[in-house]
Amino acid sequence: MAESTSTSDYTIPKICPAIFLTGSSNVNRLVVQERTVPDLPTDKIMVEIKACGLNFKEMMERMGIPGTASNKSKPPYVMGFEGSGIIVQIGSEVKSEHIKIGNRVCVVGSEVWSKYTILDPKFCFPIPDNMTFEEAAAFPVVYLTAYMMLFQQANLQPGMSVLIHMVAGGVGTAAVQLCRSVSDVTIFGTCSAAKHERMKEMGVDHLIDYRTQDYAQEIKRISPRGVDIILEPLGGPDFKKSYDLLDQLGHIISFGFANAVTGDKMSYFTMAKNWLQWKNVNSMAMMQENRTVSGYHLLYVSLSRMDKVMCALKQLNLLYKDGKIKPLIDSVHGFSQIGTAVARMNSRQNIGKIVIVPEETTTGGNDEGTSDVSKWKNPEEDTPTKSRI
Repeated sequence: MAESTSTSDYTIPKICPAIFLTGSSNVNRLVVQERTVPDLPTDKIMVEIKACGLNFKEMMERMGIPGTASNKSKPPYVMGFEGSGIIVQIGSEVKSEHIKIGNRVCVVGSEVWSKYTILDPKFCFPIPDNMTFEEAAAFPVVYLTAYMMLFQQANLQPGMSVLIHMVAGGVGTAAVQLCRSVSDVTIFGTCSAAKHERMKEMGVDHLIDYRTQDYAQEIKRISPRGVDIILEPLGGPDFKKSYDLLDQLGHIISFGFANAVTGDKMSYFTMAKNWLQWKNVNSMAMMQENRTVSGYHLLYVSLSRMDKVMCALKQLNLLYKDGKIKPLIDSVHGFSQIGTAVARMNSRQNIGKIVIVPEETTTGGNDEGTSDVSKWKNPEEDTPTKSRI
């Protein structure tokens, strides 16, 4: 049995399981391996992670797409950007009312896909007593992203219309619930036909199967003037195609590059093709058309305008307590099932958020794709010495 140290009522082990990215290519470069629990700096806190969220950010990071890594080190390193858990250790310099041993929190940061991780206390947020750890892990990234885009950037008002691309994903389902918290909002959504029934139940007014229908033609048929707000995570040619759907005084917000994730490995040809088809918008034309273009990235706004993030989080907690929003969990997978979880998101099968947990469990979803750890690449084949991990 490994040596451990005690803090308050919690025993912190010397080693713990974590999910490492050992190289940039396919899912086989994600491996579960034990790591040494790092020492706690005086200005940080340690959280025992109970659940983690899987985002498109990690999909692009694993493929080696430039600018997507939250960890500035080269592989191998521990993956993960958001999660939830219990505060088990606090640095001596940390002074905050909501940072107490035993507090339940949701977190954003780096190296979150680990049973124990070190985090900046300003990126740890208390969660309601009735919120599960799985819900909390599915909460911060998608709801902050959706809320800040809809309300702080686009100023969503009653009577408006909103186009949500990838409406059945984590951000999409969060955006639907937030739109439904405002009266008389018309929601257009794109997703595969297999997801239409569930999304109709959630309140999407007009669903478009992007695989068999031209969403631009369908929206123009239903609403010839276009729409007021567009949440655009696709990039490439879909940005300009979506921009052309804006009504006068409309607002499009770019917050991703999902078109880059088209297979299990990064394709430089696909990247280049989408980049070249990513049309620029002329500022003079924007003036004449009375349209607005903006971008959103949670990490960078958190670093520069934490006050805006906290304001959004406060409103989201109120909406959760009032029962107006609730994270939609697609499926829950144990760490060793990371292959299944990634394959599920990569093939766009999920409806809502995919969650992974340190304990061995799998619930929900179809569990397609490989999770056979014996077929994964041994990290030692990529790592000269274990001391690098």
